[in-house]
Amino acid sequence: MTAIDKAPLRKAACVVAVALLAGCTSSQTTSSITKDDVKANVAPIADMPRKQVYSYTPADRECLKRAMYFESKRSSKDGFMAVGSVVMNRLTSGAYPDTICGVVSQEKQFAPGLMTRKMNEETAPELNGAADAILRGERNPEVKEAMFFHQAGLKFPYDNMHYVTVAGGNAFYEKRDEDGELQTPAPKPADEYILAFAPHLASPGLMAVNDMSAPATAAVTQADEEEELVLPLEAPVPAQRPRPAAISTAQLVMAPPEVWSLRTGK
Repeated sequence: MTAIDKAPLRKAACVVAVALLAGCTSSQTTSSITKDDVKANVAPIADMPRKQVYSYTPADRECLKRAMYFESKRSSKDGFMAVGSVVMNRLTSGAYPDTICGVVSQEKQFAPGLMTRKMNEETAPELNGAADAILRGERNPEVKEAMFFHQAGLKFPYDNMHYVTVAGGNAFYEKRDEDGELQTPAPKPADEYILAFAPHLASPGLMAVNDMSAPATAAVTQADEEEELVLPLEAPVPAQRPRPAAISTAQLVMAPPEVWSLRTGK
């Protein structure tokens, strides 16, 4: 009888002991978590990498098309994409103008008359698709970090011309020193920046599209912009309005081929 009477008391004692043990364990676990531990496991928003935004207008798209059209033999999309990749490499390197039109119209760099000559897009059915692809972030992967090219087959006596590919009748190259290091600021990879379509921005000093009767200093009209607004990309517009490219009449006058730094590497 005595052993049976003590059984309920033993069970009650075990229940109390388990409850006390659980309370101690819970208290120790909670008290061991400090504010420093929480901060260490949460990355501050300010430390997250931010992508640089480059805005482009309908006029910038036209400038890109002109570079791709006049600097290639218009034989393939691959050639268009190669020239477009060079333009974007220059844009993001920090060593050239900060707009597409600024890069393309820079004096003594691209083909003479590139900004004023009339294009016949019927001879380049893949031109628009290639320009749109570049603005979506696609690149010719073989171009790599090249920011220079010349007509394929030509030879120059410079040791810093590191050739990467041939496309569209052009040979593309990077400038590298004897140790293989780039001699120019490295361009940003396409996935490290954003191209934002900003139709509200103006690009003064550009000639109207294929309008040979207009003066070289005429601004693109509103009608021209609306007609060329054919690329509805879903890209964010930057919070800060970037500076529009200021292109003077002198910049639209290109030098003869023998002094093009783009084509000679010097």
